[in-house]
This record gives sequence, structure tokens and C-alpha cells, in this order.
Amino acid sequence: MAPSTPAKEDGPLPPPPMTAGGTYTIEKVSVGCKIYVKRTAPNGQPEERLAEILSIRDKPTPAFGTRRSKPNDTNPADRLEYFIHWDTFNKRLDEWISGSRLVLERDLEWPRPKPPPQKKTNTQTNKAPPKASRTNLLKRATTASALAASATPSQSGLKRKLPHDEEDDEEDAEGEVDLSLDPIDLAAAVEQPRPMGSFSKEQEIEKLRTSGSMTQSISEIARVKNLNRLQIGQHEVEAWYFSPYPKEYAHIPILYICEFCLSFFASPLPLSRHRLRCTLLHPPGNEIYRHDDLSFFEIDGRRQLTWCRNLSLLSKCFLDHKTLYYDVQPFLYYVMTHRDDRGCHIIGYFSKEKECTENYNVACILTLPQHQRHGYGNLLIDFSYELSKKEGKLGSPEKPLSDLGLLSYRSYWAEKIIELLLVAEDDLSIDDIAQKTSITHADVHYTCSTMQLFKHYKGQHIICLSDALIEKHQKAMAKRKRRIVPEALIWKPPVFTRDQLRFGW
Repeated sequence: MAPSTPAKEDGPLPPPPMTAGGTYTIEKVSVGCKIYVKRTAPNGQPEERLAEILSIRDKPTPAFGTRRSKPNDTNPADRLEYFIHWDTFNKRLDEWISGSRLVLERDLEWPRPKPPPQKKTNTQTNKAPPKASRTNLLKRATTASALAASATPSQSGLKRKLPHDEEDDEEDAEGEVDLSLDPIDLAAAVEQPRPMGSFSKEQEIEKLRTSGSMTQSISEIARVKNLNRLQIGQHEVEAWYFSPYPKEYAHIPILYICEFCLSFFASPLPLSRHRLRCTLLHPPGNEIYRHDDLSFFEIDGRRQLTWCRNLSLLSKCFLDHKTLYYDVQPFLYYVMTHRDDRGCHIIGYFSKEKECTENYNVACILTLPQHQRHGYGNLLIDFSYELSKKEGKLGSPEKPLSDLGLLSYRSYWAEKIIELLLVAEDDLSIDDIAQKTSITHADVHYTCSTMQLFKHYKGQHIICLSDALIEKHQKAMAKRKRRIVPEALIWKPPVFTRDQLRFGW
């Protein structure tokens, strides 16, 4: 059967415009182009790899404690910096580079031109207005009649003072409304939406920074990383993604963060002064778990608003999918710390909604980069399921998961299911595994299918472990040094009243 769509839409896209290497200058390179960039390969050898230019800026001048270099000492190509995304690489490897790393001798790939918009002929001018327009007009008429009914007789002839924009809109809504208006008059009475061309990128960025709940996500903004490096206590790490810190702290060499209260500073001097006054030595919450040198603290986002917002801003540097930064009141935060003689240092955390209709036991989970690959992520996941066992519920993490989070959860689910099957004396079903581990049936079924545990035996399906899986599990358990001890958890599920769950009022 022939396709119903035109052949030109089904065909491959035309090749992007190309400029031969050596025929262009660095001034011709613009946002959206793809160019080869010099980098160091994992084996230490130099290589050239294709990258996309996402943003261009003037080279920032260090403002704290460094001498300004003379103009003659700098390479003219390094006056600009380019934010690039390596082709076929993960987004967390995006970085700012100097212009001298661009390979101008190789071909430059320009972005594909956008297809011209198709003109639509308006042939429905005489048709009745849409239902939404009639609904808006009826709503205005109802509001106007309610205002007229509540007014005194002496005020019935007066008009309510309105701003200039609202005055024209309410003019047609007051008094009697004839529902049999001509369609053209009805469409004219409805307030027209603001044209999209009146919104600029600068206004949208400012709206994101100043709005109360930053739940919006704009790809043009989020694609460009605004922080270079972070210093948290004795550790200095590189930021992975965009985080909406105030614009005064954007593009500075290092952002200094107090490891206890998570306040942020642009230089070491204000941080040192802050540490003389800061008396906080642990997260501002209740300690609900202590074993060896690890402690867990439960923090209410409504009571510790500033601290939880600072934690969300910090975690956004390492989580690409996270879009909620300031609306922290509906969440509880469980922070894992390492105790020593100087205080409790943050290792990672996970957040959890106070009231969740979908039984998610984790909303957001993160292990700070300086503590990754030490098994702490598995401990955070295990602790979240221990809380679910205390609540008597089945839990699952909120989707979507990050790439590292998905790998961690897959590993944890497989470990718990294999561990339970090895010690079980009788045959276990999916429901038995879910009730004993607090893992949802869907996650149990997904994990068993991934590991190919389902076998068909004597007309029925059973869950069976292979020798290779058992050997792999034993090797993993031999490397495991830390585990959550349920007896060390002193916690009761919190109960919130209706007033405590009313946020933003």
C-alpha cells in the first residue's frame, strides 16, 4: 500500500551546509555550528573530535586575587570562549574551551536551515466561535452580574475603577449579555493572547531566576553550563549541568560552598568570615539513624526552607533531569552524612513527598561526585526501602531516573532479589518478593525479566537462578563493606494534618 504522506516528508533530510577547511576564519564560527576541537584522549594522546557550538562569550576576567594579563600576552584566538557539546558524548562532559582549540583546517558544518512555514488559508471566518471563547465570555458575564448584584442601589450606576488593560475587557461584560451575538463581535470581545514574538530570551531567563517555583525548563538555557567548579569543604569538583544560582555567581572560576549550611560565596574570603559565624555542624534536622561513622538526618522542607533550597541548587549541578529548585515545602529530605571530630559532612541525600498518590518512596536521589563509586548510592537506596518497610508500603523511585540512578537501582533490585532467593526455603512468587523487599511488583517483574530468571517448568513459570548469577552475586557481596542496619533506625512515619500539607498559602 502506498504511503499516505508525501514522498518528500518520508525521504532523508538534506545534508547540512559545509564549509571547506582553511577557507574560513574563527570569526565565522557561530552558535549551532559543528567543528572539530582538540582534546586529550583517555590514553593521553591528542585527538580531534566533532563538537557543537552552544554558546559564545568573551573570555571572563578573574576578579579575585589574580593579576590581569597584558593584552599582548594573550592569543587573539583566546579572546572568546566557546561552550561545546561533544558529539555522541554525554551532556555532563560539555565544557567551555578557548578559541585556540578549534581546528580551522577541517570542515565546518552549519546547522540545517529551517523549512519555510506553510501558509494556512483562513476559510472559517463565518463559522461559530470555538467553545473556549464562548466559555470565557460567559465567565465574564457571570462575574459582572455578580458585581452588579452585590452593589448598593446608589452605586449601581457607577463603574468600578480598573487598570487600562482591564477596562476595555470589562466594558463589554457589564450589563446585559446577548448570547446571540454575531460571531465576529463575539471573537472581538475575547481577549487576544499576547503574541509569542513579544517574549525575549532575556525576559524568560529573568523570569526563571525570580519566580517562586522554578518548575519550568527551557532547553536553550539549560544546555549552557553556568558554573565551572565547586569547592565543598576539602573537595573541589566540576559542575556537570546548569544550576540556577544567582547571575552574580555565574561563570566565576570557583563557587565556594559551606559544607554545613550550604551557603555559597564567590571567593574564599567571605567563606572564611562566614565559617567564623556559622555554628551549624550537621544538617538542620532530626538524626534518625546512626551506625559506625554514618548518620541520617530527616529534614522538613517547610521548616528548613533556605537549607533545602540550597541543597536543591547544589544537586541541580549534577542532575540534568531535575526541574524543581525552590518549591521544597511538600518534601522531606533524608541526608546521609559522615561523622568525624569536625562535624557531619554531607555524602548524599534523597527527597520524598510528604503525600504521594503514586507511592513513590524517592523523588530525587544524589550522591555527591566526590563520594561516588564507594557504595553510598546503594546505601541511600537501601535506606529508602527501609523507610518503606516501616510504613508497610511498596515503594518505587519517581520517574524518569538519571542514567546513573537507573544503573544504581537496577543493581540494587537484582542484589535484593537474588539475596532473597538464595535464603528462601520454599518457592517464591513475584508478590512474595515484593512484600518481603518493599519493591513494587512492576520493578520485581522488570528485574527478573532483565536477568532472565523466568523459566517454564512442568507447564508453569518459575523463578530460577543460574550458577553464573550466583557466582557474580557472591563476588559483589564480598566487596560490600557497608550495609544498612535496620536496628539502628529510630523512626516513625510522620503524620501531617491538612493545614501542614497546605503549601503556598
